Amino acid sequence: MKIVGKRISRGTASGEALVSKEPISFLGGVDPETGVVSEKGHPLEGRALAGKVLIFPRGKGSTVGAYVLYRLRKSGRAPAAMINVDADITVASGAIISGIPMLHRLEKDPLELKDGTEVFVNAEEGYIEVKE
Repeated sequence: MKIVGKRISRGTASGEALVSKEPISFLGGVDPETGVVSEKGHPLEGRALAGKVLIFPRGKGSTVGAYVLYRLRKSGRAPAAMINVDADITVASGAIISGIPMLHRLEKDPLELKDGTEVFVNAEEGYIEVKE
């Protein structure tokens, strides 16, 4: 299934979907050393982001979160790609400076995808392909 969206950050990547219906704070909510969600009570608490297609509504919290994404990318612990319902400036700028492919405003709600689903993100042409 192909779903069209708007590009935030160029690139292509594929991986398993890691889906949260809750926003993510990269500063304080993700351990920059391990790439594991550390926010207490978050639906993804204890889950690693590395190599995943991270799907979530938007970011929350400090603008320093963009630099946490950059640090995760440099250490090899960043998501392979990100998809937001409606991206905020912090996550968008973090994706851009880190070279993480990112889309938002997809034709279908990406939060309906299931964890573990294989997703190919083409943020060059502005779409994802979901393997069913």
